[in-house]
Amino acid sequence: MAKPLAVVLLSGGLDSCVTAALAARDHDLALLHVKYGQRTEAREERAFRDLCEYFRPRYFLITEVPALKAIGGSALTDASIAVPEKEPDPRSIPVTYVPFRNAHFLAIATSWAEVLGAGKIFIGANELDFSGYPDCRRSFFDAFEKAIEEGTRPETRIRIETPLIHLTKAQIVKLGAELKAPFHLTWSCYQQEEKACGRCESCRLRLKAFAEAGLKDPIPYASPATEDI
Repeated sequence: MAKPLAVVLLSGGLDSCVTAALAARDHDLALLHVKYGQRTEAREERAFRDLCEYFRPRYFLITEVPALKAIGGSALTDASIAVPEKEPDPRSIPVTYVPFRNAHFLAIATSWAEVLGAGKIFIGANELDFSGYPDCRRSFFDAFEKAIEEGTRPETRIRIETPLIHLTKAQIVKLGAELKAPFHLTWSCYQQEEKACGRCESCRLRLKAFAEAGLKDPIPYASPATEDI
């Protein structure tokens, strides 16, 4: 019997990779990658293509939201704003937040899911060890599900799955290891494309998670900030 189809938002990072591995257990995959003018856009696209080779999805799609770079307001899309080289303070929203980014991604995923007949959208957001982004909360995804119900065909039923939402980053790494997720193909660094910088907030969260999980991160680092991890 054929598996049901699910759209998986796949940035090429650690969390989305583990999410894809989870989704693949019970679903055929439609892997979606959105470029938005981020600093490491080319490297993230390479990671996505490598992960497509690994997961062999039924469908894959690379698309773009150039408006996010044009709008700016984030260190990821505006070169004049420095990427922080410290672990983020969960009490504040960092400058790496791209305003309302997940709404754009989910809108595209919803359109594609409706065309393909997919009943689920998977996204690798979590509320615990994350950078404080407001569009990574389950309450946001619940609200977006209501928008999907209002804005699609009457017969369309699409649910947003957030399987990592209540996991720590270390738990995500452990889960990925259990699923044999290809961590070596992923990319998380916010500012470098040859070797991960090891100092930006994303690298710090990732390195800390691998250390707490008792595992070695397989991607190369230029200068891991081990003194703070």
